[in-house]
Amino acid sequence: MLVAAAICPCPPLLVPEVAAGAAPELDAVRAACLDALGVLAAARPDRLVVLGPADEPGRGRHPQGAAGSFRGFGVDLQVTLGAAEDVPERELPPSLAVGAWLLSRADWDDAPVEGLGVEESLPRDRCLPAGREIAAAAPRMALLVMGDGSACRTVKAPGYFDERAEGFDAAAARALGAADLPALTALDERLAADLQASGRACWQVLAGAAEGAGLGGRLLREEAPYGVGYFVAAWS
Repeated sequence: MLVAAAICPCPPLLVPEVAAGAAPELDAVRAACLDALGVLAAARPDRLVVLGPADEPGRGRHPQGAAGSFRGFGVDLQVTLGAAEDVPERELPPSLAVGAWLLSRADWDDAPVEGLGVEESLPRDRCLPAGREIAAAAPRMALLVMGDGSACRTVKAPGYFDERAEGFDAAAARALGAADLPALTALDERLAADLQASGRACWQVLAGAAEGAGLGGRLLREEAPYGVGYFVAAWS
């Protein structure tokens, strides 16, 4: 059963070494993410699953100890998903590497950890059952859900400007902040794809996992630096 969830954005720029001189711009987002992880720890879960958007090589399960790096972003920095003696060969996708970095900042040792790379285009009718299956895997399950909102808030955004982006992000922020499962489930898949909102599928997996759990939510941070929607929320 799901007992807590933390929702965080997953840009590699969240890692100060990657952001370099721009690192202070995301200090408030980093602090909010650590606050959300504190809510997970307080729930005393038996297991933590980190969800993050992933392309084909990164999809599927990544066991505790799986490694990721930020070499593709010009930084020789490696992270692992929790601690393990034997590190699997398959590398974490960037979203899960950011999640692993956050857990290392929070000194997470409260429960065993595993990662799950979720295809961004996974349809909602597959997201919801996947979430239910995850929640049923442990008596006290927690989720760290990585994912960004739209990437089309300004003309300098990765996806350029789209007038629909602000409304989509507002709806997503409201749903995440209120732990509103019907509203998360209702997020439009095609619109999310048009707006390059990487978090949509992971959020809908979360909605499936939270069914019947009676969790309340709190939005800790909402920003759109660089024209991309970033949300931090905690459910407990």
